Amino acid sequence: MERDLYRDLLKWKNSPYRKPLVLFGARQTGKTWLLKEFGHREYKNLAYINCDNNPDITGLFFDFNIERLIRSFSVITEQIIQKHDTLIILDEVQEVPMALTALKYFSENAPEYHIAVAGSFLGINVHKGSGYPVGKVDELYLYPLSFLEFLKASGNNSLVEMMQEHHWTEFAPLHERCRDLLRQYYFTGGMPEVVQHYVINRDVQEVRNIQRRILRDYRSDFSKHIPAPLLSKVNLVWDSIPSHLAKENKKFVYGAVKKGARAKDLEDAIQWLLDTGLVFKVNRVSKIEMPLKFYEEFGSFKLFLNDLGLLGAMVDVPIRMILLKDNFLEEYKGAFTEQYVGQQLTAVGIKPYYYTNERSTLEIDFVIQKENVYPIEVKAEENLRSKSLRTIVTSGNNLTGWRFSMSDYRVQDWMINIPLYLVQEWVTAAD
Repeated sequence: MERDLYRDLLKWKNSPYRKPLVLFGARQTGKTWLLKEFGHREYKNLAYINCDNNPDITGLFFDFNIERLIRSFSVITEQIIQKHDTLIILDEVQEVPMALTALKYFSENAPEYHIAVAGSFLGINVHKGSGYPVGKVDELYLYPLSFLEFLKASGNNSLVEMMQEHHWTEFAPLHERCRDLLRQYYFTGGMPEVVQHYVINRDVQEVRNIQRRILRDYRSDFSKHIPAPLLSKVNLVWDSIPSHLAKENKKFVYGAVKKGARAKDLEDAIQWLLDTGLVFKVNRVSKIEMPLKFYEEFGSFKLFLNDLGLLGAMVDVPIRMILLKDNFLEEYKGAFTEQYVGQQLTAVGIKPYYYTNERSTLEIDFVIQKENVYPIEVKAEENLRSKSLRTIVTSGNNLTGWRFSMSDYRVQDWMINIPLYLVQEWVTAAD
């Protein structure tokens, strides 16, 4: 299975400024598989160590003598560890916090060794202040498969190549084919195990079973890793996300989670979910102007799951509705389509915001910043009206609006309509 992040791993390997690598990502996104695949393909040797419940590794970091550590890694893995030619992988490294601290000394004293670490709960350790080597490591983040990665996995490489050639108008004859593939992605989402099973077996019931098992594993992780006083709040926030996304404006409301709840009651639970990569957050901006960060408001936000397919499984949407019903993309007030667009933006490293004007009904689903600022309207259907987008774009701020919908590509004087299946490549190519 081809992952776009592989290119970034190659850049890391070949960089003269390379530091130890920390690979972040939610559980089940394929971090371990990707690092092992990279190690087997790009190095002479691979030295892999899982730190979870591993007595060989637990007491290893009583000091940070690099020569001794390398010798110990070699004994544990039964591999000859050579400078430049061996990839050392420490998996679930959050279980041994001193191993994270040791990366500082690899960076400063032994940069010739190629060492990468991964773990599903690394984000939590970073915020605990547990000796994370800030400034001494390179960082990458692995998300669920994007739509383009799904296309490659399902054998549609020629379609991906067409998208990357940016001949947007040539997709009109392929509209129905692309729409059907998009519906399949809405069903599977981007969890590698789910996509692989779907591509190989086409067993939709088993796909849904795998998604449910991943959700159960997440719930089990809550019980194992969350302090007791926080556990009930995390469960409440997690369970409330679909109902928030089903609302017209998708805004997260504390009182909808628990009657009378305020930010101080739930913000630690939300932060835990963010740190583990199980959700992503889209904050409001008060102005659509450069730079957006100046106008970010942390108290108003939307909260999305990390994966579209898991959202469908979480609310138990019948499979036939996703794969067969003509107007499924329009159901649930566009919740799935807004989740899809937010997920694609995040996967290509773009931080999305949203905009509302509290003195009017103006609302823009997403706002992003590249070389310019772009207000984005998301439409699940082909019956299109863009009152808010048109008002914002024509207000004199020299903006170009983007509308992601199931309508064909077309350019108007104030707005460009981009089919939903072209979102990722369009955004990547912009500017």
